[in-house]
Parts: sequence; C-alpha cells; structure tokens
Amino acid sequence: MPSGGQTPHRIYLDDAGSAPVLPEVRAALLDVPAGNASSPHLEGREARASLDRARDVAAHSLGAKRTEITFVSSGTEAVNLALFGAARRLHKRGAIATWAAEHQAVLACVRRLQADGHEVHIAGVDHEGRADPDSIATGAILVSIGLANNEVGTVQPVAAVIERAHELGALVHVDACAGPRWIPIPAGADLVSISGPKLGAGRGGLLYVKDGTRVDPLLFGGPQEWGRRAGHEDVWAAVAVATALAVCKRQREARAKTAEVHSLALRQLLAEVGAELTGSNRRLPNFATCAFSGRRGEDMLLALDLAGIAASSGSACASGSLDPSHVLLAMGLSLDAALGSLRLTTGYATTDEEISRASATIPSVLKRTAAHA
Repeated sequence: MPSGGQTPHRIYLDDAGSAPVLPEVRAALLDVPAGNASSPHLEGREARASLDRARDVAAHSLGAKRTEITFVSSGTEAVNLALFGAARRLHKRGAIATWAAEHQAVLACVRRLQADGHEVHIAGVDHEGRADPDSIATGAILVSIGLANNEVGTVQPVAAVIERAHELGALVHVDACAGPRWIPIPAGADLVSISGPKLGAGRGGLLYVKDGTRVDPLLFGGPQEWGRRAGHEDVWAAVAVATALAVCKRQREARAKTAEVHSLALRQLLAEVGAELTGSNRRLPNFATCAFSGRRGEDMLLALDLAGIAASSGSACASGSLDPSHVLLAMGLSLDAALGSLRLTTGYATTDEEISRASATIPSVLKRTAAHA
C-alpha cells in the first residue's frame, strides 16, 4: 500500500464502453457561450458562431463539407437517423442489408424496419466476426456495416463493402461509433454515425450525410441542422464532439502504437490464464477480448471491479437475467463461452504502470472466479 494509507488508483479498462473526457475537450467547453444558437440577439449570435466553428472543425476532421455534418445527441440517435431516415426516403423499393454481429442499435433499427414492411437481409459473419462484402444480396438498397466490431474489435472490410454496395446501387451507412480514434474511416460512405462518448467527448454525436443523400428527420418542429434534426442545438455537445474528432485525427497514429503494446500484453496474459481469445489479428489496437467456458461474465466483472479494475463483457444484464453475447454466437462460439466473455480495452490515458498492475492482479482474480464456477 502506498505511504499515507492510500490505495492505488483504479485501472480503467473499459475505454470502448466510454472513453474518459479528453483534456482538450474540457478546455474547449470553458469558452462555449450560453445563448440559444437560433436566437438573433448577441448571445445567440455568439452561440451560433461557436456552433458554426464546431461544424467546420468536424467537417475538416472528416474530410467533409460543413453541410454534410449533422450534430445529434448520441451515436444511437445517429444510427437511428441514418437507417430510418434513409429507409423512409427509399420507400421499400428493395432490401436493407446488414450482418449478425453488428451493434444492437443497428440490428434493432433493421428489425423495426422489417416489422414495418421492409425486406431485410441479415448475413452471417466468420469466426473472427468479419463481414463478407459478397454476402450483400442483389436488390439491396441500403447497407449498414460497422467500422469495427464494438465487442471484439474486429476491423471490418468497409472499403470493399462500400464498393460492392455501390455496384448494386445501394446506399451505405457506416456505424463508426467504435474505432475512429484508432483507425481512419474509409471514404465513400453515404452516411456515417459517430458517438461522442466513444471519442472522449463525453456527450453528443454526429451523423455525416453525403452531399446529395436525403434522410427524413426523426424529430420535427424546426429547421435546425439542415432540416435533419429539429430542436434546440446543443452547442456544448457539438463543440465537444468536434474537438474530440480533431484531437483523434491529430494523435491517432501515435496513440494507436501505444495502445497496441498495451493490448498485446493483456492478450498474452489472457491466453496464459486459459482464455479463448476472440476477434481478429486485424482488430482495433486497444482491444483484448476473450471468452471462458464455465464462467459468467458478470462474475468476472464484479471480481475485477472489487480489485480496482473496470472492464466489460459481451454479455448484458436484461430483466434480471444474463443474455449471451450475440456477437460471439454469430462468430460460432458456444452458448457457454458466449456467456463468459470479457473485454479489456485501453485508452489514451492508460499508462505502462497501470498495465503492469493489471497484469499482476488479473490472473489471481480470474482464478478465484474459476474456483466458484
């Protein structure tokens, strides 16, 4: 124990769940005015100027036009606006295609659209969670693919999916909520959804809508955000997301190298304690994921939490029962293994010392959970 009786600070290994707010974001928010950006008075004009600067920063970071940037409340809203908004414009003229390991936000939207009468194709993935561009069905008019899988970090063949989908005449939505801090978003998508908390913005989200692509709004009442999203503009969220995007673009390559070193150490550790590593060698550099047969993800998470380590699992508590990871099941893992998944993800603030302490702590913690399995 450190001098003075203080316990070591906690180790945060759930960066993929929500990244700590970047110091650059905290600093930028100090200068955000309090006015309504739609009001004509001085305070409103100052807020509008701040919002416009944020839009320009976000557009520059994404290589986009400012009119292609729509600020929203979250990554989930961005996904919903992209899929429902585009599908309504397409008037059920063809199929909506995606893959079985996509984020639940995507799958829930697609299933809702199916219930509304749209034709839907949900293709399988391989044992690493990777989508096959050739599995896009002829007749598809809207395709949704993740930049990288949010549970196991597998980087998807987005460029090939875009090429194949456009050959078929389909629009492409890229769910980039997971990954843009670590890898660039391939060009050519018609719609791209981004989550502020996953970037280190702490709030907000963004939808890129390619010039010429039309989406119907989910929210009605005003002309804000190019008519795509009515309502009072959240200038603070817009500034936070734009600032985080700029930091990520500037620091991406150097940060990814450090994250790769940290995740490799964690993956080696997990392999040594008998875990089945999941995902792909072509994964996000901060991911170390695995599955244990005969254990439960929630037991491991609680034990790690008590030991001062924040982690996550592919399983989610719902209505008091533990659901298996739909991603791992889609990858072909057994139900038992899918219930025992563990995800360790590092971030910009993770230190070598924290990885050393985690490496010294995790084996004994996981051994105790095995004894109680």
